[in-house]
Amino acid sequence: MKATSTHFVLEKGSDYKDLAPVFEDILTILLEEIEQVPEDEEIMGMFIEQNLSDLNSNRKPEGYNRKGRIRLVFPMDRKEFYLKTYSKNADLAGLSDRISSMLKEANVKFSVLQNDNMDFE
Repeated sequence: MKATSTHFVLEKGSDYKDLAPVFEDILTILLEEIEQVPEDEEIMGMFIEQNLSDLNSNRKPEGYNRKGRIRLVFPMDRKEFYLKTYSKNADLAGLSDRISSMLKEANVKFSVLQNDNMDFE
């Protein structure tokens, strides 16, 4: 069964600010995967800066919750972020593995859950 959501739950000892060093890379590979990289570099810079500002201040960022095959969501009630798809053609496995590797390299403490049946918040 394909994963329709992959959750990266921040564990004790990790916080939003720990995502800042890798967030730009995470967002970039997501947008490349869903073929939504903005043509205008200023728009991409705005997405990155808006989220990094929150992350560097240790606040929940916006993520990337625009219409597309895959969304990057930071829920209100838990320190986590997740990838969510409603497309039957999208497989999150490869993208999730790449993001997991980035988080490990950045020494972020996290666990991964799949298909947690959560809706967008």
